[in-house]
Amino acid sequence: MTTANQSSNLQDQQSLSSYLVLKYPITLYSEDEGGYVAEIKDLPGCLTQGDTLEETINNINEARELWIETAYEAGDDIPLPSY
Repeated sequence: MTTANQSSNLQDQQSLSSYLVLKYPITLYSEDEGGYVAEIKDLPGCLTQGDTLEETINNINEARELWIETAYEAGDDIPLPSY
């Protein structure tokens, strides 16, 4: 997996907002008990759940933003979308 830091240390060149606009593929799962789980496999540990599809999509978008902001502030690698 290529990361932003491995690609000529792009994090030094790009702003946080440039990472926040990247579009990552989202995987959705329906739960047997009801509700949904969403995961962004390119961002390890970035997953959430919701009772409706709309709530789940809103939750995963918030989780993506928080994941990227936390990694950026910590100076961690931010994987690029796999598309």
